[in-house]
Amino acid sequence: MDRPSLPHPVSTDGDTLGHYLWGSGGEGWHLAKSPQLSVIQERLAPGCQETRHRHARAEQFFYVLAGQATLEVAGTVHTLGPGQGLQVLPGQPHRFGNDSSQPLHCLVISTPPSHGDRTLAEAPA
Repeated sequence: MDRPSLPHPVSTDGDTLGHYLWGSGGEGWHLAKSPQLSVIQERLAPGCQETRHRHARAEQFFYVLAGQATLEVAGTVHTLGPGQGLQVLPGQPHRFGNDSSQPLHCLVISTPPSHGDRTLAEAPA
């Protein structure tokens, strides 16, 4: 009988995490990845933005560790600093980015994971 693997500490300093690059200046590390949960630490260079989109099933929480984030949700723009976060419900169009002149470090928590559950969303009128 297969036993589930035991939890173990993770760090963005090692090669044990799934690291990826995205857009122009974005990178991420999978801190936790299961069929029910995704926790990603991301670093966004100044000016880095994701494309406006929505998720049909995934609920997300964006939490700023360092820097300043801009999170537009359903036409309302929020500016988040260290220690601040914002929840995005399934179906809500949103766009996350770094409009500041400093790098942004944040956590993106999704349940269920948002990969494969993404459609582009038009900009608000």
